[in-house]
Amino acid sequence: MEDINSKVDEEVNVVTRTEMLRQLDSLQEWDVIVIGGGATGLGIAMDAASRRYRTLLVEQADFAKGTSSKATKLVHGGVRYMAQGDLGLVREACYERGLLLKNAPHITKNELFVIPNYTWLDHIKYTIGLKFYDFLAGRLSLGTSKYISKQETLEALPTIKSEGLKGGVTYHDGQFDDARLALNIAQTAIEHGACVLNYMKVTGFIKSNNQKVVGVEMKDVETNRIFRAMGKTIINATGVYVDSIIQMDRPEASNMIRPSKGVHITIDRSFLPGEHALMIPQTSDGRVLFAVPWHNKLIVGTTDTLYDKAELEPEAVEDDIAFILETAGAYLTRKPRRSDVEAVFAGLRPLAAPRGEGAKTKEISRSHKIMVAKSGLITITGGKWTTFRKMAQDTLQKAIEVGSIHSSKCITARLPIHGFQESVDRQNPLHFYGSDLEKLNQLIMANPEWAEPLVEGYPFNRAQVVWAVRFEYARKVEDVLARRFRLLLLNASAAIAVAPEIARIMAQELGRDSWWVQKELDDFRALAQAYRGNPILETA
Repeated sequence: MEDINSKVDEEVNVVTRTEMLRQLDSLQEWDVIVIGGGATGLGIAMDAASRRYRTLLVEQADFAKGTSSKATKLVHGGVRYMAQGDLGLVREACYERGLLLKNAPHITKNELFVIPNYTWLDHIKYTIGLKFYDFLAGRLSLGTSKYISKQETLEALPTIKSEGLKGGVTYHDGQFDDARLALNIAQTAIEHGACVLNYMKVTGFIKSNNQKVVGVEMKDVETNRIFRAMGKTIINATGVYVDSIIQMDRPEASNMIRPSKGVHITIDRSFLPGEHALMIPQTSDGRVLFAVPWHNKLIVGTTDTLYDKAELEPEAVEDDIAFILETAGAYLTRKPRRSDVEAVFAGLRPLAAPRGEGAKTKEISRSHKIMVAKSGLITITGGKWTTFRKMAQDTLQKAIEVGSIHSSKCITARLPIHGFQESVDRQNPLHFYGSDLEKLNQLIMANPEWAEPLVEGYPFNRAQVVWAVRFEYARKVEDVLARRFRLLLLNASAAIAVAPEIARIMAQELGRDSWWVQKELDDFRALAQAYRGNPILETA
């Protein structure tokens, strides 16, 4: 057994966190230092490393802990941005969507969306509008949109309200697992030589005599050990935290970001059975709402409201949840109730602060912005998950233009992402491991007792916990249950129930004691209560 385990470890050939800490100690100067381990920062690290720049990325928490694990799970061009006239963003996002589905087919998929129409005017408007959406996608289109009859709409969405229904329009967009993709991007960067560290918090900048930023000071959150790293170019890719990093450089700088909160709920698939997703193009306050099948559940969202401060775990209040339930219930024959909600999750979008009286976040462009401070600090903000690769390319191009690093060609448009596998068996609930699945199965064969399911009704076992620790940089119970397994976002109560077993396995793998186990459980339970949304039980 031990020999087989060693063989699996050898074949995976992972660079451990300990080895990367040694690398951090030994390298005198990096070409690129990236602050922030969300989609944007990880994309920059992958791009930089694949260009052979000496690349360091540090993240204060886990990879994609914030916004990047709490998206609507869509790789999309952005149908609603057409109505705002932001056609450049839609074209760019459609192009990037096509590239991503080619580069990471194990973690992305082509999803068919249905817009039910209850007026003939809407029927005409969305049919024509989505044809233009197809046109903007060009040669990387995922499929053509089309008008469908009332009967075809009901066949595609069997639980949609039929009263007043005129027909529907179908169109194609992408779907993905956001946190798993973020992890795969981190792994790709590491495979190209990057040093990528979670739980490494930047505490200050190192400046030259002429006040240029030439390095960063960091603290290992696990050990409180202080590190210093010198770099030719320092990139601030911290999402809703960009202001705090800018103010670390210039304390007098005013805030340029106003977070926008997006809330989603998870309910049972029986509310919308089948493989098609529902798109509600205009809610009571003008926003868009999606109901998307995901990991055998239904994700419904999102809200889009201004939020006062940057947080890794923003609160989903009852008003947010009620709005989603009410809007979904207006279209479904069976209205979801508060007690049907199995999980609630919220994330913050880093938007430019809206200007003027009554400005709304839904009216702000999602295009990204790149700024270079007098100190040389480069900040990237805005954008959306779908365009992470282009955002990375543009950021490094800016670094080249200002002379921070030498010119080198971007290759990420055709770069397979870790786990890449052309043939994907989507019937296998663990298909998202991609090419790693074979090695995971070898680990299970070496340790048959690890194959036992951890939670009834979910495809998670002990071997996957071991895998997450050994090969996926999981350091905390939350890392496994929220981002490696996604169980916290699927069923928060189930995640709470299995947490003690996860903590026990992780403690054995990480060499932790009983005090660590208890603290992890206390921390996780406190976090998970918010994902349950403190549900108010309803009477029949």
